[in-house]
Amino acid sequence: MNPTDATAGQPPGAPRPARRAVLRTAFTAAVVAGTGGALAPVLLDAPEPGGPARERGAVGPERFSELYRGREIRGTATAVVPAGAQPHAGEAGAVAAVSGTEVSVDGRRLHVMRRADGSYLSAVNHYESFPTLLETARAAVDELGTAQLSAASPHTI
Repeated sequence: MNPTDATAGQPPGAPRPARRAVLRTAFTAAVVAGTGGALAPVLLDAPEPGGPARERGAVGPERFSELYRGREIRGTATAVVPAGAQPHAGEAGAVAAVSGTEVSVDGRRLHVMRRADGSYLSAVNHYESFPTLLETARAAVDELGTAQLSAASPHTI
């Protein structure tokens, strides 16, 4: 009997596992492990049932003014509620607040947009989002280097 034979130790006539079945099992295990790894951060961060819901944008108004890498950056984020509206009156009387953001680098306006998840992106870093306006402004300064922002507004009518 050859010790390198795959059927060594098996009774004669016993079926060998097919290569296709072994590969299918390995592929299934890899898919399950990958899906679990991808969903773990989402599932572990989910709020508890019956517990208080966590809001991403519940930080409040943000204001900053600082000198960063030799550039003066200023910014504000405010929630504007129409006059006479009751923003905390429950679902029936709730009025959507409009957020206003203003960010400037060396006195020139940096166009900033708010994403649906509460993060921000700028015209300078259009493909990367940041959790706060301050981080957005700092990333824009890092990207600009010694260049200046355009004095013209990006959206003119």
